[in-house]
Amino acid sequence: MKRWRSCAGRNPEPKETKSMGEGHSHGAAASSKRLTIALTLTTTFLVAEVVGAVVFKSLALLSDAAHMMTDVAALAIALAAIKIGQRGSDDLRTFGYRRFEILAATFNAVLLFLVAGYVLYEGILRLFSPEPVGSTGMLVVAAFGLVVNLVSMRLLAGGADTSLNVKGAYLEVWADLLGSIGVIGGAIVIMLTGWTWVDPIVAIGIGLWVLPRTWILLKNTTHILLEGVPKGLSLSAVRATVATVPGVTDVHDLHLWGVSSDDVNASVHVVVAEGQPPEPVRFAVLTRLEEVHGIEHATVQIEFGPDGDKAGPGHGDTPHA
Repeated sequence: MKRWRSCAGRNPEPKETKSMGEGHSHGAAASSKRLTIALTLTTTFLVAEVVGAVVFKSLALLSDAAHMMTDVAALAIALAAIKIGQRGSDDLRTFGYRRFEILAATFNAVLLFLVAGYVLYEGILRLFSPEPVGSTGMLVVAAFGLVVNLVSMRLLAGGADTSLNVKGAYLEVWADLLGSIGVIGGAIVIMLTGWTWVDPIVAIGIGLWVLPRTWILLKNTTHILLEGVPKGLSLSAVRATVATVPGVTDVHDLHLWGVSSDDVNASVHVVVAEGQPPEPVRFAVLTRLEEVHGIEHATVQIEFGPDGDKAGPGHGDTPHA
């Protein structure tokens, strides 16, 4: 069987590659600005909340401060990931540094798991050994935190749907927002009733709320690191689309993957009959992939022969990163 190799894109230097890069840089710059403001606000409040947790002996405040600390770490890492991710490719990293975003999001998820575990442990201990809590100071600090979290969430909401890195930071702030609400409610209850056990109950509730959302984030980032098929795509559907292109007699070695959370790459081998002009088939496959599935970066290898390499439909097809 004869093989004819083709390059990714519609010509050797496609304009779409440049525009994709420019679009990513513009989005990264906007996310960077939001993250910087949110980081400044969160760091300022973290200092105030740690002091308040110590002075007023509130585990709920301490748990919220612990989450706020992970917020600061998450925002700082997210910001660093964007800066590093904007670097171009080089001889060692041909995809550039965009995957650093996924590594940062994974680290944030693991950090959240550890903090939530610590809060749950401390909360259970405090249930059996309640301590006096300064409810008034607890209320004031938590109210201040609620305002900071609302502003930070507003800043990060725009980039949470397009970047797992920003989404991780957004989830951290969202967890703190609910934590602040819980602390405010707990403080009011303690002020009215004197029930100090409400403080660890609120802390435990915050920890239990965070865990499943952290698991979803970790699951998504792990999927990308394991080079899984990007969200919203189906390997069988893409294979079927390529198979319907006129001139294609077989499709195999189909791979779909993403370097980061907002891009899709594909490579595929297609077999055409002897005598079939390769270029029209290649361009037709590229066009169909983009129009039907939104895949703008693909590599198509053309192979000649009546039955290709004798492989049946789907032979060698694996999700790849």
